[in-house]
Amino acid sequence: MAAVALVQGASRGLGLEFCKQILLNKSPACVIATCRNPENAVELLNLAAQHPGKVTVLKLDVNREDDISSAAEKVKRSFGTLDLIINSSAMLHPSGKGETSLRDVSAQGVISTLTTNTVGPLVVAKYFAPLLQKGAGLFGQQPPEKAKQHSGIIVNMTAKVGSIGDNALGGWYSYRMSKAALNMATRNLSIELGRSRLRVVCVSMHPGTVDTELSRPYHRNMPKERLFSTQHSVHCLLGIIDTLNIDKTGKAYNWDGSELPW
Repeated sequence: MAAVALVQGASRGLGLEFCKQILLNKSPACVIATCRNPENAVELLNLAAQHPGKVTVLKLDVNREDDISSAAEKVKRSFGTLDLIINSSAMLHPSGKGETSLRDVSAQGVISTLTTNTVGPLVVAKYFAPLLQKGAGLFGQQPPEKAKQHSGIIVNMTAKVGSIGDNALGGWYSYRMSKAALNMATRNLSIELGRSRLRVVCVSMHPGTVDTELSRPYHRNMPKERLFSTQHSVHCLLGIIDTLNIDKTGKAYNWDGSELPW
């Protein structure tokens, strides 16, 4: 039986790397790769061509509920089930820079960031959770007790700056708020999707500071040893996913496997 993983935000950065490493390390596996503009996703389309029959590329703009609903219907018809969802797409701010003070805050900037980083992943869960509940639990660890088994996993990509308890510097209002709210969504999902017989593990994960477009404006003062490649970060995160079970649901994890305070 082939594992089926859906990566939301798969055209670049962490999302694209998740697709690559799942195909390489989780055999047999099928990857459903979604992004806003598939026709412009050259690297993703090349990856699909290199793995015929194993990669399905779908249009999904996380800001449009009708896109999410339509993609879920297509996955239901073609696969009927899912084992893993990774909500990967995110934005720092519409301007590309986090707000350094209150005077930089705008209502539209906050709304846009929350829509992409928080509302989008939650609506993805709404439409795709029924397919996870039909999954075979082919990602993570299945304990011997049948009562504790899970059918699927949702991973929401969070950030350490979204931790309220860890925030000592302030700033970045929109991004911090969006990730803190995403963590609350993860917690809520873990409770609701953990009640039924076919339970879904729901976690948030912090990938570290990764060399992607989102964080690139802030690399100047970052020590090299703390700046990760997408390959290293995703390798670490998939290692954590391999250890997940229903007892670990509803939590946030750092790239090194340590628990991140809310």
